[in-house]
Amino acid sequence: MLTLRKNAVALFVERSSQQWIVLDPDGNFWIVPQTNENPWDQRLPFTATEETELEPVPGHYKYMLGLPT
Repeated sequence: MLTLRKNAVALFVERSSQQWIVLDPDGNFWIVPQTNENPWDQRLPFTATEETELEPVPGHYKYMLGLPT
């Protein structure tokens, strides 16, 4: 039997602002602050514009931001 696994989140950095941006499984983008205490709990909504340049970040950085896996 084939089991499909849906990634919990995808991690990006927004090039102009150097902010962490997370795409959740529901398709919502979030700004995740660079803080040491519960950054995922302090996330803010992010709306991309035509000027937005999101660069994918390797998944092993997720643990630094306390992101769901």
